[in-house]
Parts: sequence; C-alpha cells; structure tokens
Amino acid sequence: MTLQAPPTDAQAAVHALWHPDSLPDPYPAYERVRALGVGGALDPAFPDWPAVFVTGHAACSAVLRSPGAISGNGIQAQGGASDGVRLLQSMMLFHNGLSHQRLRGLVSAAFTPRVVEEQRELVRSLLGELLDGLATRGGGDVVAELSNPLPARVIMGMLGLRGEDEARFVRWSGSVADLLAGAEGSPELMARIDADAREMRTFFKDLADDLRATPQPGLLSALAAAEDGGERLSGDELLSNAVLLLTAGHETTSNLIPGGLLELSRQPDAWTALVANPRHPNVADELLRVVSPVQFDGRTLGADVPAGDVTLPAGTFAQLMLGAANRDPAVFPDPGRIDWERPNAARHLAFAAGPHYCLGASLARLEIAETFAALATRFPHLTVTNPHPPFKPNPVLRGVQRLDVALE
Repeated sequence: MTLQAPPTDAQAAVHALWHPDSLPDPYPAYERVRALGVGGALDPAFPDWPAVFVTGHAACSAVLRSPGAISGNGIQAQGGASDGVRLLQSMMLFHNGLSHQRLRGLVSAAFTPRVVEEQRELVRSLLGELLDGLATRGGGDVVAELSNPLPARVIMGMLGLRGEDEARFVRWSGSVADLLAGAEGSPELMARIDADAREMRTFFKDLADDLRATPQPGLLSALAAAEDGGERLSGDELLSNAVLLLTAGHETTSNLIPGGLLELSRQPDAWTALVANPRHPNVADELLRVVSPVQFDGRTLGADVPAGDVTLPAGTFAQLMLGAANRDPAVFPDPGRIDWERPNAARHLAFAAGPHYCLGASLARLEIAETFAALATRFPHLTVTNPHPPFKPNPVLRGVQRLDVALE
C-alpha cells in the first residue's frame, strides 16, 4: 500500500508543522497531515530525504516498540562535533541495543520507584511555598512563579544539587531542550548552547570527582557509585545522563503545567469537574495526552517495521508526531476534549514507549497530579488572563512562555 500523497500537498502540509504560526495551535496542521496519509503515516516525497511522518497512535506505538527502530538520528556518528552535540552523544537517549541497556540499567539503579515516592512530601512543601507567593500577589505569571521553579527544585533536590544554582540549571535546561529539538538557529544561539555545554561539563566533572571521593545524599552520588558487573558510568556518561535527567525532569513538567491550565481555561466544564474531584486518578494522564509536552520524536528504521495498515521500509526516518497520536480520533473519541473519565487516557504516548520509555514518567505524573490538585483546591476561581499567550520557539518541546492568571 502506498503512503504517498501528491507531493505539493504533502510538502505544504509538512512545512506548516514548523511554521511559527502553528505553535499556538498545531493540531489543525497535524490533522491535515493525518488526512493526507494512509494507515496513520504520510510519505511527503521530499527529494533525497527518505522520511515518513507518522500521525496514527497505532503506527507511532509500533515504531517506538520495534527493535528495528534506532534512536539518535546519527548523533553517534558525528565526528568533530560541537560541544553541544558531544554532550548528547553519551546520553542514553541516543544509544540503542546493549549500549542503551547498559546506560539505562546503571541510571535506573539509582532512580527507583521508592526514591520517586519519597519526593511527594517535597513536592507538596514546594507547592505550598510557591502557591503562597501567588496568593499573596493575587496571581501572576504561572511559568515564572510555579512551573519553572517547581520541577527544577524537585530534580535538583533529587540530584543533590545546590539551590543557589537554580537559575543556571534552568538556563542549561533550556539550552539542552533547544539541542534535543534539533536547534539550527542563528550563530548566536549555537554559540550560547556550546558555551552552556562547556559550563555543564566543567561543573558536573568537578562535582562527580567530589562525589566519588566523598559520597553525599542524592541521585548524582548514587549515579557516581552505581555499578553493574563491575561496569560504571564514565565521566562523560555521568555528565551527559545527569544533564538528561536535569533537563527531562524540568522541561516536561514545566511545559505541562501552563499548557494544562491554558487548555482548562478553554474547557471550563473540565475545570469545574477538577475542582469537584481534584485528586481524580486520571488527571495527570489526561493532561499529558491533551497537552503532549513532547510533540515529536524520531527513529531511523534499521529494518522494515509493520505499523498498522502499512509497513515502513528500512532506511526510512520515521518522524513520530506524538501530539497527533495522542489526539488520534480512532483511539481517543472527541480527542481534543479533556475528559477525566476517559477509560484509556493512560494509553497516551507522551512518555514515548518501548525501550526508550521515559525513565522519569512516575516523577512527572506525581508532580502533575499534586500541582493540579493543589491549584484546584486552593484557587477554584482561578482564571487565565492572557488567553493567547506567547509560546517558546520550540515546536518539539512545546510550551507556553508566559501565562498570567488571576486567583479571585
């Protein structure tokens, strides 16, 4: 079965995905790509680029779970790489097979469900402090006053990092997010990313040396000490995967909180239902599905991958449109609607699936559930005062740049 739509229509639909005008609401562009494809996939017929855009939930899930799908898009093969790319090369995100299993095993040994659950009281305490600040002012910018500091302080506390470095860690996280999104911006942007990468390398190298000599409480010390059959993380591996945890632990939740509030402001019945039952067990998953803070992922296919009604051929790059998959009407009826009673909300792909399933998914769910329970309980009359907020210029890790709320 062919995947190909007429090239001009397909190429125009794909180009629209990255147009700045699509950032505030990318879903019509996703639906255009979905409508042109077959079996949840579209071959846009770009010359010299064997890529397919995958919108269907079943097809995305099949690729993510396939042993023939390779993460990394050639990062490992880049010789003479920039400081930023060198930082990515030792991240488990860009490894596959035995190499990935080794790195993930060493990191997950220090990132257990017990360690995550122990963060609940920390999250509640931080939420109390941050929401007290918002209450004192009668509202404010949720991004600056809640969604940036909360996940940053949680993951910093877990890693054992000092609070006075918070602003620097948030800046570093933004640079890594730009890198993970495949930043190809101005020379000034690339220079800033490389400078931040050099700062990270120096900071974490010195810290790792100290922790191996004098272990301290926290995840970084556990990572530095983790062994598996005599294997330990190298200096570069410890650096890169600590940075990955810092970034992943911050960016997803930081983007989800304002994105979720913005969606709820547009669906007042869902907000009313949340106020009535702020600890509904589906809250985190339904918001992750609707907001999809990670909108795109990608895999290079090292073998043919059966994906629903089509087979994606080896040698293809599969651009996985997770935001579209999470609103696939074949799986989630009335997909744009927030429905706390949706029976299959947890089937979303916001954390990917398969071997690269997000290691911090349980921590993100905890932070999201606690945040929205606290907001709905303390501020049942919360309103968003800028219903058309600016978005960060990052279509992959999509997030609101500023979101003002009133608490009256």
